[in-house]
Amino acid sequence: MKPTKPQTILITGATGAIGGALARYYAAPGVCLILHGRNAAHLDETAAHCRAAGAEVSTIQLDLRDIPALQKKLAEIAAERLPDLVIANAGVNINTGENRAGEQWDDIEALLDINIKATFALVNSLIPAMRQRGSGQIALISSLAAYYGLPVTPSYSASKAAIKTYGEGLRGWLAHDGIQVNVVMPGYVESAMCHAMPGPKPFLWTPEKAAGFIARGLQQNKARISFPFPLNIGTWFLAVLPPSWSERILLLLNYGG
Repeated sequence: MKPTKPQTILITGATGAIGGALARYYAAPGVCLILHGRNAAHLDETAAHCRAAGAEVSTIQLDLRDIPALQKKLAEIAAERLPDLVIANAGVNINTGENRAGEQWDDIEALLDINIKATFALVNSLIPAMRQRGSGQIALISSLAAYYGLPVTPSYSASKAAIKTYGEGLRGWLAHDGIQVNVVMPGYVESAMCHAMPGPKPFLWTPEKAAGFIARGLQQNKARISFPFPLNIGTWFLAVLPPSWSERILLLLNYGG
């Protein structure tokens, strides 16, 4: 069953490239957008753009690592206007750094708190109300890096693999309650986070192109929305090839860490 057109949409990380593009894509008269972000200036700018397109917009400026505060806010949202569509987009990346310095623990901990714990808390907080209503859609933003851990970003790859697996499990469980769950696995999308990542950036997409592709996939209730096609096939093969082959391929492509 295809989901109906969402009227109330919650997007975390709406100040990021993909989150902001999705907010602008969905902005239209009759749509209520609940936009989260940590950067107040960028959040206000995105909200203003969406209001100009006719959408009703409310904003949440919150550090997602504060789980109790997040849960309290989500309880208020669920009681006032439960979203039809939740896009768990907020995330951060770290890399091994110059001169093979490696990832620092404080950075790793912050990444795990935002990419995994906050995402799980977000979904867990809204599932009961969605199950009671008997409808809803949850989009979890993973990454093509979830297929095979990249030496240049091991913690990020691990966190996105967790989101991929979590979403796959939720989809089967919640389908019985009328709730659709979709795992989104982007490749390289034009953004500051993308350009900060070491290594080449093949098949780079604009945020607007990515947002349109994601939205169409959500409308069709695709279990996995992965793009671009050539990079999707390539990263999938890394996971199924013998590890020694995959390691050699990554070295040849300058992803050796």
